[in-house]
Amino acid sequence: MIRVFASLALGLIFTCSVSSLPVLTSGSTGTAYAQTQKGKAKAKAKQRSIKAAPKTGPKDPPPRIQRTADDQAAATIAGFPDARVWGDTVEDFKKVLPPASGPWLAMSGGGADGAFAAGVLNGWTQSGKRPEFTVVTGVSIGALLAPYAFLGSKFDEEARQVMTTITSADIFEDRPTHESFLDTWPLRRLIEKRVTPELVAAVAAEHKKGRRLLVVTTNADAGRRVIWDMGAIAQKGDEPAIKLFRNVLLASSAIPGFFEPVLIDVEANGKKFREMHIDGSVTSPFFVAPEALLEPGNTLRLPATDIYIVLNGRLSPDFYPPERKTIAILSRLISVVLRSGLRAEAMLFAANAQRLGVPMYVAQVSDSFNHPAYGLFDEKYMKALYKHGLERTRDGTAFDALGQSAPELRTGNP
Repeated sequence: MIRVFASLALGLIFTCSVSSLPVLTSGSTGTAYAQTQKGKAKAKAKQRSIKAAPKTGPKDPPPRIQRTADDQAAATIAGFPDARVWGDTVEDFKKVLPPASGPWLAMSGGGADGAFAAGVLNGWTQSGKRPEFTVVTGVSIGALLAPYAFLGSKFDEEARQVMTTITSADIFEDRPTHESFLDTWPLRRLIEKRVTPELVAAVAAEHKKGRRLLVVTTNADAGRRVIWDMGAIAQKGDEPAIKLFRNVLLASSAIPGFFEPVLIDVEANGKKFREMHIDGSVTSPFFVAPEALLEPGNTLRLPATDIYIVLNGRLSPDFYPPERKTIAILSRLISVVLRSGLRAEAMLFAANAQRLGVPMYVAQVSDSFNHPAYGLFDEKYMKALYKHGLERTRDGTAFDALGQSAPELRTGNP
């Protein structure tokens, strides 16, 4: 997620406050009375401290089970042997490739700017030129939209709703947990509402046809990118499959430090433990293929006829002086780092488009879009950005071809 961090610099200062301490009542002014009431006062104080305990902060989580790097390398999810692969090796990547060639779609992170991708999808449908994608990949907010893009135009209204009607209250509650500044139980509930058994079954049906839906998370324990084959998960069709499907989407959107990481049960070498997964943007602003695919001597050819990349945001830096507060500085730092990563990844694939031998096209928010955003997930801002993406794609001006030159690095302030 990219733009959300810029907004966090303001919003989190006010929302990440700790609960106030319990009010202490004064005792009696009479010494003799105070002595006679000593026992009762202690009992009442004990009761008050018990009642106030939840306000002092979250309890420590249980200690994590010890494991080794070898355990991590061998870890699998019970019942889902083909659920995921490492996303930084060509050999693993081959395991999730489709059996047939066709157009691919990759959607980046971007927080509230995901409204742009929702508009692109709807505008594409209205233009009558939207392909049926053989592969759809999503990172962070792009992961939340990926199932809708994968399942086609019949889910366009779902994509529009999820990116133009949500507010910050649908994403987080402004209270800290032991693992994050914010509690993301509302986002978990939103995903449970949107990712229905029927949607999961539809993904499974398309997977059987040879199409692939891939979502990126970051394994915080291993420090590596993970690619989840959502169709392979969906094929099982039972409650554990639906739960894992939802958890992967939640993990891909887990902004480190601000949103809670997602723990996923695995087993290896006779041990059972839980992996910690966080936002896929940490290791992959958007995902087309492992960077190792671009190394000299690589012989793998992508089974793609065209690759479309939707960048939910701008590549250019923005001017935003943070307040001199820890959360403001941290959120600004993450924003700069991830935007720089997005720009570098876009330039990397632009420079190597000809080597890949596949036509590549990129869409990003244009400099002409200047609607202000007031706070996190501002509904008016997201509706305006949705309209921007819809109109440009419907008119055929959203995508620029890569390969002749790197994407323009606009230097003006957004």
